[in-house]
Amino acid sequence: MNADSNAFLAAYFQPILDLFDDGIFISDRNGMALTVNRMYEKLIGLKKEDIYGKHVSYFVNEKIFDVVVNPEVVRTGKPVTSMQKIHGAKKVMLRGYPVLDAQGGVCLVVTFVRDITMIAQFQEQIAQQKEIIETFAERLEVLQEPTRHSEQVFEDAAMKKVVILLERVAGADATILLLGETGVGKDLLARIAHDASARREKMFLKVDCGSIAANLIESELFGYMPGAFSGASAKGKLGYFEIADGGTIFLDEIGELPMPMQTRLLRVLQDNEVMRVGASQPRKVDVRVIAATNRNLKEDMESGRFRSDLYYRLNVATISIPPLRERREDIAPLARLFLQRYATKYKKKFHFSPEVPAALAAYNWPGNVRELQNVVQNLVITKDSPLICLRDLPKQVLGDMPVEEYGERDTAPMPLKELVASLERDILVKAIRTYGSVSKVAELFQVDRTTIFRKLKNAPGLTAARMKNATLPPAD
Repeated sequence: MNADSNAFLAAYFQPILDLFDDGIFISDRNGMALTVNRMYEKLIGLKKEDIYGKHVSYFVNEKIFDVVVNPEVVRTGKPVTSMQKIHGAKKVMLRGYPVLDAQGGVCLVVTFVRDITMIAQFQEQIAQQKEIIETFAERLEVLQEPTRHSEQVFEDAAMKKVVILLERVAGADATILLLGETGVGKDLLARIAHDASARREKMFLKVDCGSIAANLIESELFGYMPGAFSGASAKGKLGYFEIADGGTIFLDEIGELPMPMQTRLLRVLQDNEVMRVGASQPRKVDVRVIAATNRNLKEDMESGRFRSDLYYRLNVATISIPPLRERREDIAPLARLFLQRYATKYKKKFHFSPEVPAALAAYNWPGNVRELQNVVQNLVITKDSPLICLRDLPKQVLGDMPVEEYGERDTAPMPLKELVASLERDILVKAIRTYGSVSKVAELFQVDRTTIFRKLKNAPGLTAARMKNATLPPAD
C-alpha cells in the first residue's frame, strides 16, 4: 500500500470505527487513551474530547468504570476478556486485543466493548424463575409426603374446650405454643389450628426439631447459599421457613433447639426474616409459627437452657393438652378410628368385641395417643381373625387380671347384656384397685358414684363394707 492509500485510509479511519455496533477503545502500551468510536461515547456517556489523552486509571479513579484490560494485555501480549461496570450499573463485556510492532512488542491495545446489561438482566430473571420453580418443586415434594388428616375424635368435655380455644386463637394469626406430654397429639392440634386459620389453603409443614442432627439443623431450617460449605449443593438449598412461606410451620419439640438456633428463630419471629448459611442479605418470609414441647420451658428458661426473649415471644397463645388418662371418653373413639385406618391400610377387616373398648378405657396409657395407636396397629398386623377380643390385648393393658378369665368369658355362651355387665364389673374393680377410691373412678369415667355401686353390686369378693369404704383388697 502506497503513501497516498495510507493517507486516504487514515482520513476515513474514524468514520470506519463509528460503523461498529460494539464500542471501541484504543490505547497505547502505556495506557493512554488514543481514540474511541461513537458507540463507546454512548456506552460511557462521555465525549471523545473528554477521553483523549487520559490514562485508563483516571476512569477507574473517577469511578466511571471499575475494570481495565490494557495492563494485562500489554503484560501477556495475549487477548484478555473481562466484565466491566460503567457508573456502577451498566454491565459490559471487554475484549482487549494486542497490536504488535515490528519487533513483536505490544504497541497498541484495541478493546471492544459490548453492552450486556439486558443479557445480565435476563440471566437474573431466569435465575429468579428457576428459584421459584425449585421452591414450588420442594413444596410439592413436601405436600406429596404422607400426612395424617385432621380427623377430630374428641368426646371428652375438657378436650372439646381445648379445641374450641384453639380454633378461636387460630384466626388471630399469632404464634401458638402447645404444651403436653409426649404422644398426646400435639401435631393433630397444630393441624386443626392451621385448618381454622386464614392460611388453610397454604402449606402446613411439620419440623421435628429433636430429630435433626445438630450440624444440619441450621441449614435445614434456614437454607444455604450455593457452595456455602464443603459438600453443599452448587445451587444452594431452601430452608424450611422459605418452603413454608405463606403457610404454617409446626416446630415440634422446640425445647430441643440448640441455643444458637433459638437466636435465629427469634429473628424470624421478630423481623420475619431468615438468613441463609453463607448469605450476606436476609430474606423476608411470611410464616405462621406453631410450636410444641413436652418440656417445662419456664423452668428451662430459669435454668438458662432456653432464651427468655424467645420464651416470651412464643408464649402468646399457650394451650395445654391433657394426657389421654385424663380424657377417657376419647379412648374408645380413637381406638375405633385407628382400627379403621389400619384395617384400610393393610386391606383387612376388623372390629372390636363389645368389652374391648371398656378395657382400653381402663388403662392409664402412659404413652398417650401414640401408645394407643401403636397397640391398635400391632393388633391389625399380627391378628388373623376379624374379631379382636380381650385375650388379644397386650398384657400391660389387661393389667393384673388373669388372661384365662378373659378367654373363658370370650368363648362361654352368655347373653350379650350379661357379658357386658360382667366386663363392666371387672373393669370397675380394676380401676378402683388402681386409683384407690370409688370417687376417683367416678370422676375419671364421668359417672355418678351410685352408678358404680350399682354395677359393682354383684362383684365377686366385694362386700357391702368394702363398698362403703370404697376400697378393695389387692388382686389375688
